[in-house]
Amino acid sequence: MATVPRRRWRPALTVSMAVALAVALVVAAFAMAAYNERLGQQERLRQAEVQLRILAGSMAAPLAFDDRSAAREYVGAQSSNPDVEAVGAYDMQGALAAGYTRAGAPPPPRNVLGPPRMDGARLVLTAPVTEDGTVLGSVYLRTVLESPTRRVMRYAGFALLIVMAALLIAVLGAASAREAEAYRELKAEIREREKAEDALRQSQKMEAMGQLTGGVAHDFNNLLMVASSGLDLLERTSDPARRERLRDGIRQAIDRGASLTQQLLAFSRRSPLKPEVVDIGQRLSGMLAILDRSLREDVTVRMQLPPDLWRVEVDASQMEVAVLNIAINARDAMPDGGTITIEARNEPSGRPDGVGDMVRLAIRDTGVGVAPDMVSRLFEPFFTTKAVGKGTGLGLSQVYGFARASGGEVGVDSVLGEGTTIWLRIPRTTKALVAPPPLAGRPSALGRDRQRVLLVEDDDSVAHLVEEMLRELGYEVKRVGDGASALDTLRSDPSFQLVFSDMVMPGDIGGLDLARDISRLRPDLPVVLTTGYSAAAAAASKEGRRVLVKPYRIEALAAELDAVLAGPSSRA
Repeated sequence: MATVPRRRWRPALTVSMAVALAVALVVAAFAMAAYNERLGQQERLRQAEVQLRILAGSMAAPLAFDDRSAAREYVGAQSSNPDVEAVGAYDMQGALAAGYTRAGAPPPPRNVLGPPRMDGARLVLTAPVTEDGTVLGSVYLRTVLESPTRRVMRYAGFALLIVMAALLIAVLGAASAREAEAYRELKAEIREREKAEDALRQSQKMEAMGQLTGGVAHDFNNLLMVASSGLDLLERTSDPARRERLRDGIRQAIDRGASLTQQLLAFSRRSPLKPEVVDIGQRLSGMLAILDRSLREDVTVRMQLPPDLWRVEVDASQMEVAVLNIAINARDAMPDGGTITIEARNEPSGRPDGVGDMVRLAIRDTGVGVAPDMVSRLFEPFFTTKAVGKGTGLGLSQVYGFARASGGEVGVDSVLGEGTTIWLRIPRTTKALVAPPPLAGRPSALGRDRQRVLLVEDDDSVAHLVEEMLRELGYEVKRVGDGASALDTLRSDPSFQLVFSDMVMPGDIGGLDLARDISRLRPDLPVVLTTGYSAAAAAASKEGRRVLVKPYRIEALAAELDAVLAGPSSRA
């Protein structure tokens, strides 16, 4: 799913940077201007003082000899400096002896000595004219601090800096606005894309749900048709041979329904697995007989199994079903016969601790292959490339569910006209193989000594049939409808040897909760749970509880109860 880029700070930060930079430029320009102004004034004052000292030195002789012509000549020489506006030379009585005026007011008629002073934008300086400590007169100098041309240039540079700062703000502001607009458009586009993706996912989900429910309904309607019609015919016939055939057909339909349910649960990865450490090579070699019976005579099975294959921890029966399903699909892909090759190899991860080590199992055929556009759909439930009535489309979905539930993965490699390879990768286990327990003889009904079973079942019809099966097996049965009643019964009557309870029941106490309470109340009392709800069965299996999955036959019920009553080692 598309995600919104986390860039909310970018537009605001860009604007802040632009404003800060512009302000910094303006402040720097003002600071530079003030600094240059101060330096300029100091430099002009120094130059004016030097000029005034030179003028005073040159006026000593003209004033000493009262040479007015020479005094005017020296004063007029100051006109070479364009910044000088007025110059005056004064005798010992302070009267103006010679003067020069470029602009503005002439020099004052009498000179008053004093420190340098500012007269508007002009600098006025005075100095005495001395000779060997004798005051001969004084001089007057008025000069502008800065020429108009230089002042215009200085302020033009300052204005240029401000204009550049303004342009920078404008450019960055425009870029920020474009970025913000692009960000808004991107968010809007992402929202629209998310809506489209959600709609597409919902459409695909509904399509898959429709395909799944349609396939399940079709198969179950066929099975129900067989069972319903068989029961009707069973009631109308008295021929023993025909009744036996009808019972076989009904039983086959029920078994097919149970198998269909298990395949659905395996695909959804909700089927409760019973993992055990398995030697793959040994298990696959033991399947040759069943593979020969399931395949045609023109199909040859070859096995390439190295002797050093690693062990895996899987549900062995589910693994065998997966291999059988793949082999049957391979058989159907070779209408003119061919070869099925079953091979396995170790795939080390390269880590010293062995984490990630896998065992790869591949089943390859020499059939017609699968079109590239169909390869990705092979594991979908009820998807099949076979003709109508030739397959349910659940075989490979069971393979997919088994592989994922075992912590592995599954894939397909196929080339049209050359064949198909379906492979599974299953994690390696370092656990040791467990030797199978010795087979114990099944106790007869007479040997049970009328053992008492507490049946906990809320469905009346199911409870009636289970009671009949238990009595047929020789047990004495008492039935209650919920967990609370079961606990009350056990407290008042401690003579029960076993509790057989459904898992999903009304009330606050479910089957798993009841088993826990019984373990605290009577640790020696075995409990067998039963359910058709896969999630409940998986939860009970994780706790090590004995679970009998519905639907079950009377033989399975007898074997489960016999096993749990055989000894303490079998109890939950």
